[in-house]
Amino acid sequence: MARAVLAEDSTTEISEMINVLIDLLFESLPRRDQRNWARVYLNGLVRTTGKRTIRNIAGSGASSVEQSLQQFISKSPWDWVPVRRSLAQLLERTAHRPLAWVLRPMVIEKAGDRSVGVGRQFVPQLGRTANCQQASGVWLASSEASFPVEWTLTLPGPWTGELLRRRAGIPDTARSLTPAQDAVHAVRRMAATWQLQRRPVVMEVAHGDLPQSIESFTRQDIPFVFKVDGSLPVSFSGAGRCAPGPHTAPARELIDSRRSRRRVVEWTRHGRAEGAVTQLASAPVLATPCEDRPVPVPSTPLLLVGAWSEAALLPSEFWITNIGDRPLAQLFLLAKLADRVSLDFTETCEPVGIRDFEGRSFRGWHHHATLASVAHAAKLLGARPRSPDGYAGPVRSAAAAARPPAYMR
Repeated sequence: MARAVLAEDSTTEISEMINVLIDLLFESLPRRDQRNWARVYLNGLVRTTGKRTIRNIAGSGASSVEQSLQQFISKSPWDWVPVRRSLAQLLERTAHRPLAWVLRPMVIEKAGDRSVGVGRQFVPQLGRTANCQQASGVWLASSEASFPVEWTLTLPGPWTGELLRRRAGIPDTARSLTPAQDAVHAVRRMAATWQLQRRPVVMEVAHGDLPQSIESFTRQDIPFVFKVDGSLPVSFSGAGRCAPGPHTAPARELIDSRRSRRRVVEWTRHGRAEGAVTQLASAPVLATPCEDRPVPVPSTPLLLVGAWSEAALLPSEFWITNIGDRPLAQLFLLAKLADRVSLDFTETCEPVGIRDFEGRSFRGWHHHATLASVAHAAKLLGARPRSPDGYAGPVRSAAAAARPPAYMR
């Protein structure tokens, strides 16, 4: 995979951006020495070569530096939530035309069994069982750049037992949920308490998680675009059929029946210069059936959208959304912001070490993920444009960035 190369003449701009972000985002840390160690860690994340472990970040300095960083990351009780909230609010004011919140899963394979949340579990993204941690990031995305601002760490059942919970310092409120359930809960918390503008949520949802995800977002009036599998059974009305509805059919079959109504969309793939052509069709659907628990039909109608790639005979991608009043092209481009996030994850977030935390504490994992998110933002906001498709935003002054936004109520 391609990795972003940090130009030498951009290190000054990124260091300056880190200093700005320390002032803006870490006000909740009461002590100056804590903010100083945050600065050391952030600079280490963007400058260290190889794995971003605490030992590598400390480098060849005195052992006291490594011990202080270890204390700051894994043991210090500072709250990461205010930092993430401040980062999200800042990016809403400085990122270029943010369009949606994109939820992206992250799998971290491990060799041992001591890392918090690790366990042998089936991972859909890998198509196999793996010994790993499963996490999810909530990203603020535009067509030019995307930024992670919130993270969840999924806890397999054993980690909510008394022994492992105590060993890892897992709070009593943390429960064992699926990665999708964790991500949905995170978005609902953000929508309720972070004072952010209401934007569509883009995510991939498995069959079993779909009814609850639809219900959760509908109750809180959160717009969504859920990527689903073509085998998903969907219910739809009986208009135009011999028998009155509702009927049930796989999403692929229903969309393919609408092929005569396809619309052509020309667009540019994220990270590429060449254009692409996609054909879209849609169909209104009811709440999706579920064997375990029925879900009441949402007050807002649902729309199933399907896409044919160039020269494809059958539709290959499918989404369910409650945003039925937008043109299909807009819905498709919203859905494709997931590709923008995947690109930025590979080129920026992985190089600053989002997967590299090796500690055993729940608090330490979240501290590291928070600082890696700030490092990601510092690189994109502080560096010069990487390509014509890259983010070209200037370094904002602290005063300009701190101006309060007009929040959507």
